[in-house]
Amino acid sequence: KSQSVYCIIDKSRSMQMEFDDLSLLDYAINSSLVFSNIALKKGDKAGLITYSDKIGTLLPAERSSGQMRRIQNALYNQKTHFKEGNYELLFQTIRRKVRTRSLLILYTNFETEFAMRRAIPYLRKLNKQHILVVVFFQNSELQELAFQESKTIHDVYQSTVAEKLISIKSKIARELKQNGIQTVLTFPDELSIDTINKYLELKAKGSI
Repeated sequence: KSQSVYCIIDKSRSMQMEFDDLSLLDYAINSSLVFSNIALKKGDKAGLITYSDKIGTLLPAERSSGQMRRIQNALYNQKTHFKEGNYELLFQTIRRKVRTRSLLILYTNFETEFAMRRAIPYLRKLNKQHILVVVFFQNSELQELAFQESKTIHDVYQSTVAEKLISIKSKIARELKQNGIQTVLTFPDELSIDTINKYLELKAKGSI
């Protein structure tokens, strides 16, 4: 108990995509609220960091009675930015501000292998100092297209493209794992339960 756990939310343009009228940022915020509440009830200290090209919110991990309210207030009006996520700045900020070894739940979204590889040097550095779990999103709409019954050439083309894009996400997850980084690749509507299950798995293993 009393381990520091941080939800880190990417607010860059990669989190603007919408599913069922909610952006990926909205899903990440909702999941962070549920996750933080669970962590506090488990006796851990919950904190919050948001970032895009700049650092937004930085709320140090605490277990005080008012911490959940502070997290809710900090997340109330978060917006995505039309900027790229600055992983170097994120790493430098965490290195300076988060002194104790902590569990970092990073909500982000990689659409291409290039985007992931640009971030991976900093993710590896974070993972050396902390326990890093990268949470990113599978596209549920692509899943439907990939497995639809193909009746026309257009359907076949859509299915082929969808399967390729799904495959890219799986390759990104594999490469992160090959670099020693734990990952959760999930659908937006399964985000909270998959993230909490990962946290409980780490608790059960004694990793945190």
